Amino acid sequence: MRAVDIIIKKRDRLELSEQEIRFFIQGVTTGDIPDYQAAAWAMAVLLNGMTARETTDLTLAMAESGEMLDLSGVVDIAVDKHSTGGVGDKTTLVVEPLVAACGLPVGKMSGRGLGFSGGTLDKMESIPGYNTRLTREQFLAQLRDIGLVLTGQSGDLAPADGKLYALRDVTGTVPSIPLIASSIMSKKIAAGAQAIVLDVKVGVGAFMQTLDQARELARLMTAIAARSGRRAVALLSDMNQPLGCAVGNALEVREAIETLHGGGPADFVEHCLTVAAHLLVLGRRAEGLDAARRMAEQKLADGSAWAMFRTLVQAQGGDVRFVDEPQRLPTAPFIELIPAPRAGYVTAMDAREIGETAVTLGAGRARKEDAVDPAVGVVVHHKVGDWVETGQPLFTIHANSREALSAARQRLLAACRWSEQPCPPLPLFYEVID
Repeated sequence: MRAVDIIIKKRDRLELSEQEIRFFIQGVTTGDIPDYQAAAWAMAVLLNGMTARETTDLTLAMAESGEMLDLSGVVDIAVDKHSTGGVGDKTTLVVEPLVAACGLPVGKMSGRGLGFSGGTLDKMESIPGYNTRLTREQFLAQLRDIGLVLTGQSGDLAPADGKLYALRDVTGTVPSIPLIASSIMSKKIAAGAQAIVLDVKVGVGAFMQTLDQARELARLMTAIAARSGRRAVALLSDMNQPLGCAVGNALEVREAIETLHGGGPADFVEHCLTVAAHLLVLGRRAEGLDAARRMAEQKLADGSAWAMFRTLVQAQGGDVRFVDEPQRLPTAPFIELIPAPRAGYVTAMDAREIGETAVTLGAGRARKEDAVDPAVGVVVHHKVGDWVETGQPLFTIHANSREALSAARQRLLAACRWSEQPCPPLPLFYEVID
């Protein structure tokens, strides 16, 4: 079997066999197949696609290229949640302790932000001492002891995906839906997930900018789950405006803490309760979504979810004083409220532009090696559909220099669109695919 023959076969729009896919992924993992051939193959996949069967075989080959975590000796069912990336999406910080408080253990490996999309690990590292680099043994022990883990992904999990993604990032092949689906699902399967809720973002602030793209990705990932003996449900959620109000690491941690205390922005609370309900049904802790929703609301209201979050922080070495007193979290030296320049209905709060503005402030990274400032970011005070009077708060900028603050002010004002006519609010969710 030769790599070039596999490339030619996919170039000519033919279906690859399981054996060909496994041969190719093994060669990529070991380095026997050079980068230029892997890049050529990725481009052929981008241009010609893959069937659901091919994509499932690719997913399993990548999952099995490294360590496969088995959680069956620790939990009765291993559940996980994955978001395809969004601006202001701090959902994991609320949903994971919420479902764990309902008696459904969650061991989650999360990632860092890249581009305009924030990363869960960056948020949690706003808390001094919080350890995002647990060993396999620490991961399993903590999952067994408290039923909740939130850490970074082990380098031993799906190493083929890491190699392929690095190539895709520099060869223009990131948008390939089969490669996106297999990348996401290989890591979930390698991490031991048996049931997965997939939060597929749609809109200007998402990688999938149209509903058709999001549906295609969601259907492919749920098909991979079914073909590989897992269960999955995909929620298509809006990302045309930020989720919640806070965009920036410490700011988002504060908003998550506020939500766990029974407050928080209405859209963010609703999003968390919906995702949590689906996890509880998949994890067999509730018979249906209505019962699951009531269970989640109860644990949020009685403080159990907050107590679980606090236990998580303490278990992973975080200084709980910074979550008990969120004002201790990193604070930017320059904070400025931006008033509305006019009266009218808000018709757009461009999520991508707001996310990119937060990155230029230092809240994210354009390259993997960039440092992140946990204190900076943006607070968005209004949503699409709101009527706003002249002079009312529109944004609050948290910056580490006057120059950065001034540049951010202009970008944020340009990200907001107005109308004299009423504008309907954006939906939180578009569809559920299972």
